[in-house]
Amino acid sequence: MTGGDVDIARTAALFADPARVRVLTALGDGRALAASVLAAEAGLSAQGVSAHLAKLREAGLVEAERSGRHRFYRLAGGAAEILETLARFSPAQPVTSLRAGTRAQALRFARTCYDHLAGRLGVEVTAALVERGALVTTDGVPGTGRRPGDQLSKPMAEHPYAVGPAAPEVLGALGLSVDAVDAGRGRRPMLKFCLDWSEQRHHLAGALGAALAARFLDQGWLTRRRPGHRALRLTDHGADALADLLGVRLAA
Repeated sequence: MTGGDVDIARTAALFADPARVRVLTALGDGRALAASVLAAEAGLSAQGVSAHLAKLREAGLVEAERSGRHRFYRLAGGAAEILETLARFSPAQPVTSLRAGTRAQALRFARTCYDHLAGRLGVEVTAALVERGALVTTDGVPGTGRRPGDQLSKPMAEHPYAVGPAAPEVLGALGLSVDAVDAGRGRRPMLKFCLDWSEQRHHLAGALGAALAARFLDQGWLTRRRPGHRALRLTDHGADALADLLGVRLAA
């Protein structure tokens, strides 16, 4: 039989599990994230996060997108509105562990992707280069947002950017010579871009991206959090320099 009252309790029960809510909260800003990333942010095992995602997909609260061998998950339908409504009526949770979520947050903020910058810092620097004319878009679409057909968490085979007329001035202020980077790149492309998995925007790779990352590290604007770890720390000096030279304003 159909046509009875809607089963609100069944849907509400999905929000009653703290771990499941952490998964939903991680997706709350509109990003599509891999199960492994959600497991790290929610403090779950791979099996645990898969079980939660299966229930959320069955309820229509989460949808999946395949990119290569991986699946990326995002909120579906009105799930974001439900989360926001519940948040307005919910008390703040006490902080029980200083380590909770710090590694995942550090990776989202700034990290290396091979030898170039990624995370929020990487996409903000890339966007600033476009805004200042060091890079220009060639597809008529302003900004560095995801284009139709861009695959998540992958280098882009083709990209809609070129070196802009202001590149010598803008990059020179950062201590880089466009001609020197071009001369030393060998067979490597000057420009290459990835769709950043945590920000869903483009970040700069290629020879120029690698040169920028090396420059920021050499200047002490960025430091590695620990050997072998991809997460980077923005120093106070680096925050001031990026604000002055690129208008990128992020707290150290």
